[in-house]
Amino acid sequence: MNLKNTKYTITAALPYANGPLHIGHIAGAYLPADIFVRYLRLRGKDVAFMCGSDEHGAAITIRAKKEGISPREIIDKYHELNKSTFEKFGIGFDMYHRTSAPIHHELSQEFFTNLYDKGEFVEQESEQYYDEEYNQFLADRYITGTCPKCGHDGAYGDQCEKCGSSLNSTDLINPVSTLSGKKPELRSTKHWFLPLDKYQEWLEKWLVEGKKGQWKSNVYGQCSSWLKAGLQPRAMTRDLDWGVDVPLKEAEGKKLYVWLDAPIGYISATKQWALDNGKNWEDYWKKQDDPKNDSTLIHFIGKDNIVFHCIIFPAILHAHGEYILPENVPANEFLNLEGDKLSTSRNWAVWLHEYLEEFPGKEDVLRYALASTLPETKDSEFTWKDFQTRNNSELVGIFGNFINRALVLTHKYYDGKVPQRGEWFDYDEEIIQSLSTYPDLIEEKITQYKFREALAHMMEFARLGNKYLADTEPWKLQKENPERVKTIMNLSLQIAANLSIVCEPFLPFTAEKLRGMLNIKAYEWEKAGSVDLLEADHTINKAELLFEKIEDETVDAQVKKLEDTKKANTAEKPKVEAMKAEIQFDDFMKMDMRIGTVIAAEKVKKSNKLLKLTIDTGLDKRTILSGIAKHFSAEEMVGKQVTVLVNLAPRPMMGEVSEGMVLMAEDAEGNLQLLQPGNKVNPGSTVS
Repeated sequence: MNLKNTKYTITAALPYANGPLHIGHIAGAYLPADIFVRYLRLRGKDVAFMCGSDEHGAAITIRAKKEGISPREIIDKYHELNKSTFEKFGIGFDMYHRTSAPIHHELSQEFFTNLYDKGEFVEQESEQYYDEEYNQFLADRYITGTCPKCGHDGAYGDQCEKCGSSLNSTDLINPVSTLSGKKPELRSTKHWFLPLDKYQEWLEKWLVEGKKGQWKSNVYGQCSSWLKAGLQPRAMTRDLDWGVDVPLKEAEGKKLYVWLDAPIGYISATKQWALDNGKNWEDYWKKQDDPKNDSTLIHFIGKDNIVFHCIIFPAILHAHGEYILPENVPANEFLNLEGDKLSTSRNWAVWLHEYLEEFPGKEDVLRYALASTLPETKDSEFTWKDFQTRNNSELVGIFGNFINRALVLTHKYYDGKVPQRGEWFDYDEEIIQSLSTYPDLIEEKITQYKFREALAHMMEFARLGNKYLADTEPWKLQKENPERVKTIMNLSLQIAANLSIVCEPFLPFTAEKLRGMLNIKAYEWEKAGSVDLLEADHTINKAELLFEKIEDETVDAQVKKLEDTKKANTAEKPKVEAMKAEIQFDDFMKMDMRIGTVIAAEKVKKSNKLLKLTIDTGLDKRTILSGIAKHFSAEEMVGKQVTVLVNLAPRPMMGEVSEGMVLMAEDAEGNLQLLQPGNKVNPGSTVS
């Protein structure tokens, strides 16, 4: 990546404000974005790092409906939780905004109006799924079904997250409403469509031709596949009761499609940040008179958002005409957990706010563990044992061990002052040569969005210092050659100061702590590789442990927590009989069910199952034979009120005639329960 531009607009996917953050979210978009932004700032670049809560997503309204509360209650709770969680974890957004903010609604409506006035939309009636029970049309994420392309059950109405295919809700096989759990019906409604097929040729030139070899293969491959299949018009409005109002009189009650308004959230966040800080937001989003002054726009997202950021949003920006387009969209794949897919519904996750509570002061340990296994081009996996090994073997055993040795020996030999170095030996020259190469290696990988490799080079840098001390053994040389030790310790401290620079993008808390121990300011990236960061006689502070060992019982407790979750998820559910053949409503209405009172009961001779009941139905007193003798005695049935199907045709049984049926609840094991009214009612009361 060419870093000749001075201005950068970096966005990270807006998380839904319907639940807390887990490590899959962090590894997908937020940690890679933060690493990149911290590097840019070390390079002295002007960066606007934008994110915020997506507060109009279908997931929010679905949760609100299920919990019987308002969407506002959901978003207020999780916006604040996630905002504080990001801050505590060191994700340094310039602005963490909200799409429910008035400034966002206004800007989203401006976008719609701009495209509407230009005639970019196609207005048309279409068939859309409707949930009769909830009396509403269903947006894409309110519908799940079988993907017509890969057969995955649980595909959404706009996308299959397994194969990545872009879908329309009517494409789904066996669609089901996520609200009622029932099959929705199709009804006609009017919407405004963005004709993506109109931009097919432009997108192919801009994306397929223009981004080949520049974008990650997983991103480029998905985009090429969608374009090859041919783009279709997509509705930019929805029949919903939560979201941004469509600014048209004839669209009263309709809201903007969330994937029209959500990416605009990056722009409205920048606009609010600019207002708060005396900046011009247009410098970061709009085309400048001289293209060389355009900001470089980069979207960090997960793979489930590729189509929206690489095709739909660029098409919207292009149609508007005033805005810059993304230079890159380095989307990550998915992170798995302990051999299984992360799942919020199954609670199979490491929740970030819980981690911060349970591992205080270890933010960088998780940042390091996640950065070392980022799903950059394919799915990867987090395990607690790997987390422990990364900490104990690498952060403690290499990085921390080197820093601790260098600072402790400096205080022991020189009262905490940087010694004056002497002549460089050949081995010193080798170390200095290696030291000078690592910043470039790290920088190269960061600018290629290969953060795992960049992190590995950073740790090799620390390993270089650790090996240098182990090889030269200054503790053995101090008596016989103290001048040589001064040179060794000076170079060791220079390496430590370099580490405070190159670890900053990955381990910001560690970098700050290390600078405090070395008593130095934060250097810019261009200083990395120098052996003149610390002057002779500069005073350093006493050593503190950068990292602490994590014991087996600590990670065992976390593994057990997950195992307990899995047991709860896989606990055997009560068996139920399969549903009988479907009936029509008119069939049900033919059934006459009433409450009756048992006035007499006796066992039927030669039968172990049947009781002969005399029941006052309110209509008459009749005999009904019921197979409940193994569950209820004749004596205890007298006086009980029961539910009776009174218009069942009489049926001869065991020499008697049964004139109806007593209704019971029976589980798969054959256990019976009477269906009784909660309070005593008059015989003959109808059941409906």
